[in-house]
Amino acid sequence: MKKRLLAALMAGAMALTMTACGGTNNDNANTDTNDTAEGGTAGSYKVGIVQLVQHEALDAATQGFQDKLKELVEADGGSVEFDLQNASGDSANCATIVNGFVSSGVNLIMANATAALQAAQAATADIPILGTSVSDYGTALGVTDWTGKTGTNISGTTDLAPLDGQAEMLQELFPDAKNVGLLYCSGEPNSAYQINTIKPILEGMGYTCTEYAFTDSNDVASVAQNAASASDVIYIPTDNTAASCTEAIANVVLPAKVPVVAGEQGICSGCGVATLSIDYYELGQITGEMAYDILVNGSNPGDMEVQPAPNFTKMYNAANCEALGITVPDGYTAIEG
Repeated sequence: MKKRLLAALMAGAMALTMTACGGTNNDNANTDTNDTAEGGTAGSYKVGIVQLVQHEALDAATQGFQDKLKELVEADGGSVEFDLQNASGDSANCATIVNGFVSSGVNLIMANATAALQAAQAATADIPILGTSVSDYGTALGVTDWTGKTGTNISGTTDLAPLDGQAEMLQELFPDAKNVGLLYCSGEPNSAYQINTIKPILEGMGYTCTEYAFTDSNDVASVAQNAASASDVIYIPTDNTAASCTEAIANVVLPAKVPVVAGEQGICSGCGVATLSIDYYELGQITGEMAYDILVNGSNPGDMEVQPAPNFTKMYNAANCEALGITVPDGYTAIEG
């Protein structure tokens, strides 16, 4: 009897020892997984993308963002799912979209254009937000003492080209012009910011500048007609409404023989003659790199500098220049397509 009791006790002790060893191995496995995650190995992420409107520049930025983030995450062993939604140019739609992202618990929101960024800012102070195709973050976010960082859950990339450089390009192409029409959407704060910045520069060069502001796509053609009838040259900043209405603008300015200098390539392709522009796909890729740093490396958006485009290129629309009899000097690149 004593021998049986001793054997049972020994068997129980061995079972406890094996269980303890098994628990230790599981703990070590969990520790190893956490350590690996801290080392930068990617997990699975859901990213919400809200784009204000569909047009060439914003589409390119969104595609660059998706391509680069997917490339980086998958190379690090993870996966990323995108929920891409377009607001069709309506700020109220932006709010509805981002509120949906917040409710579904996305890991990050990418807001393409100023109205999209403003909607994301209003929707959440917790989920990381990256903007792109935003000209001025201080204006967009209501920050008066802008330093380059938000200190919040927001960062991103800016598409603002040097406005003094655009003014110099206008002067280079049209030194004998007198009146410059400034055509933009009054509902886009970043467009107003660009106009307020470039107007005194052009006036300092001797041009008489007149603002022609449309409220939405419904009055673009009529306001463009007013601008064309009183201007030698028209300047259009990076403006999303204008970019989505280039055909309507072209139908006014080309028959009137009034050239348009544009703030970005997409507008120039549709109705302009020249631009000092960026590569929006490249801008989107930079935004994707920032998203990777946030999602995988744990970077804080508020500590990340808003990033500018790395390159600016003088470009011209060959067809429109030929139609208007404009000879472009050396140093300009023809817009393809």
